[in-house]
Amino acid sequence: MRVLFVTMPFKSHLQPMVPLAWALRAAGHEVRLAGEPGFLDTIAESGLTAVSVGPDETLEQRLRSIRGGDEPPGPFVPPFSTDSLYAIGDEHREGLSWEGVTWLLDNLVVPRTWLLNDEMVDDLVAYCRSWQPDLVLCDVLAHAGAVAADVVGAAHARTVFWLDVNLRLRHDFLRAWERQPPGERPDTLRDWYAEWAGKYGRAFKEELVTGQFAVNVLPERCRLEPHERTLSMRHVPYNDRSVVQPWLYETPRAPRVLMTFGVSARQWTDLQDMSVEQVQEILDSVAGLDIELIVTLPDEARAQLRDVPRNTRIADFVPMDLILPTCSVVIHHGGAGSFNGALMHGIPQLVIGLSVDAPGKGVVLRRTGAGLSIPPQDITGSRVRERLTRLLADDSFREAAELLRQEALAQPTPSALVPELERMTAEHRSRVG
Repeated sequence: MRVLFVTMPFKSHLQPMVPLAWALRAAGHEVRLAGEPGFLDTIAESGLTAVSVGPDETLEQRLRSIRGGDEPPGPFVPPFSTDSLYAIGDEHREGLSWEGVTWLLDNLVVPRTWLLNDEMVDDLVAYCRSWQPDLVLCDVLAHAGAVAADVVGAAHARTVFWLDVNLRLRHDFLRAWERQPPGERPDTLRDWYAEWAGKYGRAFKEELVTGQFAVNVLPERCRLEPHERTLSMRHVPYNDRSVVQPWLYETPRAPRVLMTFGVSARQWTDLQDMSVEQVQEILDSVAGLDIELIVTLPDEARAQLRDVPRNTRIADFVPMDLILPTCSVVIHHGGAGSFNGALMHGIPQLVIGLSVDAPGKGVVLRRTGAGLSIPPQDITGSRVRERLTRLLADDSFREAAELLRQEALAQPTPSALVPELERMTAEHRSRVG
């Protein structure tokens, strides 16, 4: 069969797709990966065939044009509590209020949807009409992929490598929508899909938003509210080019702690979770601990540090799958590679970032006992030291992390998932044009 992956122009969104794409290739299927023109080289470096869709102007350029300059945006803070958005499970769930859920849709989800997808839909439809894929696997932000799949009758699914906040938000919205009086319940996300579907003679269906099914790498205990048709898959790391530096295979002289802020922060200066001043404060606070601290920072950020303690090594980049087996604790921003990698190696985690699902990952770690978190507004060097000390001293964190590791390892590998994808494709595929 022919399988088309659709990704957003972020390495952190592409990289988790690559092992599944290669598993499908190895099983004899034709595989293509669609992305924006400025992202094609990154796709091609994975060895997969890239397809150009969307505008020549990069997403970063579009964002700066909308803002009217280079000033990075401030933190996105809703004027209400979003704690219920990150509650694990859906039993007896009331979720966000109508006002809250519509505010998030209108201020976060829908603007991001048109910004990331509007200039991609026509190209994707044209390509799908030409190539006729049987299955389209979409990044959770690649709403254009579902529209194009529906136009040509391909099966389509969402690939989930983090907490599925968008699906949870959609479920919250529909529950709140049912309680609203007729005529007082606008659905701006439906309107976006309906307009694009109508352009190609198709009608809106809820599965355009949610996907016909989902592929999810998180263990069940880590899922917010999974799709009713979820295929589980084991996380397999892919880091572009990987080189083993000599210090990586030397035995650490003390418990090794990794502090990382992910590949997106390297690619997008607007997505920096921590200022250099905050990083310096953390380094100063843990300088007296008997640890070997590895901090991944771009060279330009390293040059701005006032001091690097003797127990700290600054590395420009270290592949997660190479360093994690040597670590006792991981401190990170909440990104998919860091969180899933730590899960796969049974490493206690401390989440201190601003990623959209970081609060939910904090909930998961507290509920399972596999780690701790600090809300962005509460991050200080002393708090990081206190929680890091607890994670290193209390064996229960390591034991809980090991249980999650076993659950993660029990999920099918990408190659083992291929027959299920073939079955689901045959069930949902229909040729309509």
